[in-house]
Amino acid sequence: MASTERILAVNPGGMTTKIAVYEGDERVFVANVEHAPEELAPFEAIPDQLEFRKDAIEKALEEAGQLGGAFDAIAGRGGLLRSIPSGTYAVNDALLEDARAGYAGEHASNLGALLADGLARDLGGRAFISDPVSVDEFEPLARYSGYAAIERKSLLHALNIKATAKKAARKLGRPLGSMNLILAHLGSGISISPLLKGRMVDVNNAASGGPFSPERTGALPLVEMLNFMKERGIDPDRMRKIVTKEGGLLSYLGSNDFRGAAERAEGGDARAREVIEAMAYQISKEIGAMATVLAGEVGAIVLTGALANSELLVDLVERRVSFIAGVIVLPGENELESLAHGALEVLRGEEEPRTYPTG
Repeated sequence: MASTERILAVNPGGMTTKIAVYEGDERVFVANVEHAPEELAPFEAIPDQLEFRKDAIEKALEEAGQLGGAFDAIAGRGGLLRSIPSGTYAVNDALLEDARAGYAGEHASNLGALLADGLARDLGGRAFISDPVSVDEFEPLARYSGYAAIERKSLLHALNIKATAKKAARKLGRPLGSMNLILAHLGSGISISPLLKGRMVDVNNAASGGPFSPERTGALPLVEMLNFMKERGIDPDRMRKIVTKEGGLLSYLGSNDFRGAAERAEGGDARAREVIEAMAYQISKEIGAMATVLAGEVGAIVLTGALANSELLVDLVERRVSFIAGVIVLPGENELESLAHGALEVLRGEEEPRTYPTG
């Protein structure tokens, strides 16, 4: 008999909350619950949006006829939390406290655990999060920055990277723990991680390192950046916004719309073409750097994320990196599916739930 565990996956973003209902491995409902700016404006802090978003989710489920049966689990996206091992975590008081406080920064994803807990109280089931961006599997050498008072931190698209790595391993017919992969998550932010026997042992900081993306600068030349700040009177808070919200395609082409940039490039716009080629160049260079972390023992290079849907970008990257290993393309961010799968593994007894924050 087919498995019938009912799981609600919840992925809060800045102006939307994506939700999906799974029965076992099958997705039976998906929706993108939109929140107008004027609806969110009255809330001073992101955690204050909890009841508003929870009510909006329950309304969407009710209208879709998805409240007829109890849920076995509510799987919320993990936010900016403490550095923790990879896995699926049962939502507990410590996790809720850190999510509410914005332990490592303010972000809509911090609502994931809070929503999972609140919805589980209303709709039934166990509350979980899986692989938040603060997952840390670094080895000691990866933590060195070059200055003793500053340590490199693990900050990456862990949820999609781990789930996509498992997909790639199944595609290759091998256990994930038996091989090395390089995973490149290509989206609004870019994370490129070498997986050593399944562990994400290094990564560029997706917020401020590695390749530029649709709206992030990636790693800037440090001395030139400091000179730029001094010459223009830019303080750190303003520079942080430039780095995370005003860089990349937006800076070079006036828009963060990658699809539009690709259409311009393919239509003969030389400037758009060169910018996309530069992005592919930087992505490829980072993949090459991560191959050295694995001492060249790379089973496959896997491209994922929304931008992996672009044949132009994929082709440009593949030309530069295919000498390292074969390239597998598994596009999309797959976050709802990944959240549901993490909860399902726990419900089926395939994985033990971890305890926050000790793991």
